[in-house]
Amino acid sequence: MHRIRPLEPNEVDKEARDIFDDFLKERGNIPNMFRTLAYRPKLLRTAFDHFRAILKTGTVDFKLKEMIAVRVSQMNDCGY
Repeated sequence: MHRIRPLEPNEVDKEARDIFDDFLKERGNIPNMFRTLAYRPKLLRTAFDHFRAILKTGTVDFKLKEMIAVRVSQMNDCGY
């Protein structure tokens, strides 16, 4: 159960919608963390840029980084 309801794409401003569209093109979904951060567009942009910097750079494959994030979420009983 969410304490803060994640926003739907039709409920966000243009900047958040652009970020949502990027997620949809790349992943086919919008992670709940980013749907919730859309209440604060500046925080959404900062988190999105940070997320990209971590997952899209370096020598470790993107998919492996994503699997690690999912596993850590499971270990912490957190809905990634």
